[in-house]
Amino acid sequence: MAILAVNAGSSSLKFSLHPLLGGQVQPHVLSGCIQGLEPGGSPAMDWKVQGEKCTQTLAVSAGQAPFLVALERLQQLVLQQGGAQRIAAVAHRVVHGGGEFNASVCVDEGVLERLARFNSLAPLHQPHNLEGIRRFRAAMPQVPQVACFDTAFHAHMPEVDYAFALPQELRAQGVRRYGFHGLSYQYIMSVLQEQTLRGRGRVVMAHLGNGASLCAARDGVSVATTMGFSALDGLMMGTRSGALDAGVLLYLMEQGWDHARIEKLLYKQSGLLGVSGISADMRRLRTEAQAGSASAQRAIDQFTHRVVRETGALTACLDGLDLLAFSGGIGENDAVLRQQVCERLAWTGLRIDAERNRQADGKAAWAVHAPDSRIEVWVIPTDEGRVAAREAAALL
Repeated sequence: MAILAVNAGSSSLKFSLHPLLGGQVQPHVLSGCIQGLEPGGSPAMDWKVQGEKCTQTLAVSAGQAPFLVALERLQQLVLQQGGAQRIAAVAHRVVHGGGEFNASVCVDEGVLERLARFNSLAPLHQPHNLEGIRRFRAAMPQVPQVACFDTAFHAHMPEVDYAFALPQELRAQGVRRYGFHGLSYQYIMSVLQEQTLRGRGRVVMAHLGNGASLCAARDGVSVATTMGFSALDGLMMGTRSGALDAGVLLYLMEQGWDHARIEKLLYKQSGLLGVSGISADMRRLRTEAQAGSASAQRAIDQFTHRVVRETGALTACLDGLDLLAFSGGIGENDAVLRQQVCERLAWTGLRIDAERNRQADGKAAWAVHAPDSRIEVWVIPTDEGRVAAREAAALL
């Protein structure tokens, strides 16, 4: 038996196959990503079977939906490479569970209808997450489909952190801070608590990638996070603005901007891309900055500053800090950013070991703090698929 974990996005379909041994979810034996699923895109699949990497371009005929082609190829791949393992469930990452879903659930049509109400709160993710579930339900009608929510990890935040200073009638409608990247934070926390006693103390986790956020946790429980009602709040991101004075939106509306134009600005034209005018990819910006691009350096500096600023705010919420953890595509692979953030936090007694920081390759949990550091610093490669698979196994 095995559980297939799926993360269906607007342009990609990520997946991993996790065997069940004695009822316990094992590390994946198959993982990969199908990219190029946007309209007009050219789907290509990269996957690894027991560490061996393979690549394939998917042929899409006229009139075919790239997502359906990708889904069919994924099913074939699971059957071919999964061996004799039968799929016990498909675990889907769903970004927004609102205030209704604080734990993973088996999906039926009623659940799908309720989740669709949150599409406007996460327009880059939610519609595609739900479409993935619909397609897998149709293709595998006898296999349970399980929704695992990014918001669930933050469900028990104190009211003083999740409540906005708005009238009660809006709070009653669910206008509040929810927080995201919960599957990633759940995994990071589980690894930290295995690796160090500090993992049960005051922890700030930094999930830094195209989507970026910070989470403050005490004894493994989220107490504050930078993302809010939607996945726009908090840190500057690849193409998203992060925290923004609401007055800017009022100004743009006065200038005649409509909902669609504002949404495109905030979700797709801002962040690293908007500030640099070059790219949303931190690797590309590093290269451009080294070649002398002032706009690329400005974007990097602004991103780094926001991480430092919000880490300080979350440290205050925790009444101090015992451990700082980096994860996500940038957090796991950008040693320069980790070095700069830690140097800016030296006033806390945090000391990074420059050599260990350079050695961190994003392949395994790795401590990068110096021996005399008052605060531990870790790099934790995240695995949202494994968390989703665990959630499905526990539910079933």
